[in-house]
Amino acid sequence: MKIHEYQAKTLLARYGVPVPRGEVAHTVPEAEKAARRLGGSVVVKAQIHAGGRGKGGGVKVAQNAEEAREVAEKILGMTLTTHQTGPEGRVVQRLLIEETLPIERELYLGIVLDRATGKNTFMASADGGMDIEEVASKTPERILKEAIEPGLGLQPFQARKLAYGIGVPASSATSVTAAMIALARANEALDASLAEINPFILTKDGRAMALDAKITLDDNALFRHKDLMELRDLNEEDPLEVEASKFGLNYIKLDGNVACMVNGAGLAMATMDIIKYAGGSPANFLDVGGGANADQIKNAFRILLSDKTVRAVFINIFGGILRCDTLATGVVAAARELKVKQPIVVRMEGTNVEQGRQILRDSGLNFTVAEGMLDGANKVVGLAQ
Repeated sequence: MKIHEYQAKTLLARYGVPVPRGEVAHTVPEAEKAARRLGGSVVVKAQIHAGGRGKGGGVKVAQNAEEAREVAEKILGMTLTTHQTGPEGRVVQRLLIEETLPIERELYLGIVLDRATGKNTFMASADGGMDIEEVASKTPERILKEAIEPGLGLQPFQARKLAYGIGVPASSATSVTAAMIALARANEALDASLAEINPFILTKDGRAMALDAKITLDDNALFRHKDLMELRDLNEEDPLEVEASKFGLNYIKLDGNVACMVNGAGLAMATMDIIKYAGGSPANFLDVGGGANADQIKNAFRILLSDKTVRAVFINIFGGILRCDTLATGVVAAARELKVKQPIVVRMEGTNVEQGRQILRDSGLNFTVAEGMLDGANKVVGLAQ
């Protein structure tokens, strides 16, 4: 679950990460009043779940409260397009009004899981303010890393090693290492899958500060953090993905025209790969899970077909806990209720597979039964074209 910058900073501050003074504003008058309280000279920041806001015109400096009002009028309500939003962009519905700071240096700090080692890894770079992906691609040696041992956390000697490695002066080393340890503590306590500060700045008057902050929370751990669920902003999520979550379905919208309904994440990935191999493009990732019932199947079908770009549907199921006859019954009921016009290709194997195929044949609907994954992929791609 992604959260906004101002929410991330509030959480980080609880664990001792230094953050600038700031206030969230939902209206232009609120933005002007916040600027006055913060001293007039402020940064007006669009709050959306995407990076590259500054390049898209969503971050502006205002010299006084009147100018902050003018900037807020331009940004609030605009459709902000960045490299992470896609061409459709995101409508800005809230702003962060933040004090300006005398920046001396910009650094990068971040924590992410290294799947190769099975440990969280603390990353630091002297190239703050840049896209870390670009730094990793062009100058990977500029990113220093320290593995965080489970149960121990980031140790002071590791933080000092990173701080000196990215050129932090001795006068700022204590405050920077304290911030690093605080960030690691917050990452663990919040069950975050990503905690990133870019840039983390050193000011001309000797302070260290998180000028930006990004936190992604692990959905699988949210049952331990009921309070964090309140930070979810449904306006920043794809409506179809929000709808799918209500029924326990794992759905991610993609940009193709072949809809996929699969049980099991591994099979879903393989299904998308084989659609690409057959010359098509998947419209989504949809995992109905191993124990889906007829009602979930119906809702999955409804969500798939709500995507207006879908030209054909590929149902690829291995019947274990989810029996093939249960799947077929749900699919037929959904197709009739929704009056489906798109062609549907079904490939299923496993428990009660013959009963399932018979249900599809007897339905009188436009189903194509595939003999295998590649056969199904070739058929559905042909029908979509």
